[in-house]
Amino acid sequence: MTVAVFTISLLGAMVLGAPIAFALLICGGALMVYQGQIDTTILSQKLVEGADSFPLLAIPFFMLAGELMNAGGISRRIVNFALAWVGHLRGGLGLVAIFASVVMAAISGSAAADAAAIGAMLIPMMRQAGYDVPRSAGLIAAGGVIAPVLPPSIGLIVFGVIANVSIGKLFLAGIVPGLLMGVSLIVAWQWVARRDKVSVQPRQSMAARGRAAVDGCWALLMPLGIIGGLKFGIFTPTEAGVAACVYAFVLGAFVYRELSLSQCYGLLVAAAKSTAVVVFLIAAALVSAWLITTSDVPAQVAAMLEPFMGNKIVLMFVIMVIVVIVGTALDFAPTLMILTPVLMPVVKQAGIDPVYFGVLFIMNNAIGLITPPVGIVLNVMCGVAKISMRDLMRGLWPFLWAELIVLFLLVLFPALVLVPLKWLS
Repeated sequence: MTVAVFTISLLGAMVLGAPIAFALLICGGALMVYQGQIDTTILSQKLVEGADSFPLLAIPFFMLAGELMNAGGISRRIVNFALAWVGHLRGGLGLVAIFASVVMAAISGSAAADAAAIGAMLIPMMRQAGYDVPRSAGLIAAGGVIAPVLPPSIGLIVFGVIANVSIGKLFLAGIVPGLLMGVSLIVAWQWVARRDKVSVQPRQSMAARGRAAVDGCWALLMPLGIIGGLKFGIFTPTEAGVAACVYAFVLGAFVYRELSLSQCYGLLVAAAKSTAVVVFLIAAALVSAWLITTSDVPAQVAAMLEPFMGNKIVLMFVIMVIVVIVGTALDFAPTLMILTPVLMPVVKQAGIDPVYFGVLFIMNNAIGLITPPVGIVLNVMCGVAKISMRDLMRGLWPFLWAELIVLFLLVLFPALVLVPLKWLS
């Protein structure tokens, strides 16, 4: 009955149009009424406690780093570097899109922002060269969802706070799965584009490639600096956010000289607004998480999954299928906020590594960003490429299946995540 109260109150509030954060608070209030312990003071206290978390400081800094990166010309130089080296190959613009997606994912951590930035630069070029536009847009959309998996990922930070899992370990564990997603897109792109008759970019001279490398080297060093600093314990994930901000500002303002001080106020406001939305969501989710725990919802869910508890791989497969289905109806943030407190006790009870589960859970949620009808990255790419959702889905399917195959390979072979994590840690 508790699970029914939780589900009906949450979905009912969302159907009535309540924002997800308020829907979570309404759900928490419904659970309190069901338990017979109505106390608004507890709700307000838990809401404040939810936002009072040191690891959450990483979010505004990485948000600001992403804003500085786009305003300072870093994104454009990453694309130019890839164009210089692989743009002349058959299907080269697709390879440029994948390379740029991976590098920018390791800087900004925002799927929608990365897809929009890369799409705005490459879609016109791909259209002019004769590429199938829906397929090109589908590739860029699929490349964008690598961002929540590779560090610095806002999704991994949020999961780490809600689930009480080391954010540093989550960051390191996300490197190999994120790169495998990129490799899967290369394989899928080469397969579907092998017979396309498209014009290729002119091969650039070694001097031009050298200039592109010199111009883009500082931008390319940014993700290496973040990952290296985490690997060698130079800074925590929160301090990595600060370092990324400083690096992006210095690069944009003094090296590339495309970022002026007059722009900084607007960038700070944009980052603050994005942060406020995310942190309020987390605070509301932690209120619901506390009430879910006190209402014994995880135990009831564990009882439902009891037939699968004896086999970790089968249990993970069942959970991933459930998350895929939920991801078609809910966006990234609601799925993350709602399911994390429900599933984590089940995962721990089954003896599954929480870091391993967290990476696969975030990857699954990220793929949900490109599943219709609510995938936000799909809507962004429809606007950027000026095509319909139906056309975009036609071009997206090969890349969506490629990333789902990677997800389920990681379910079958946990060592693909755990062994690199052990070495990197």
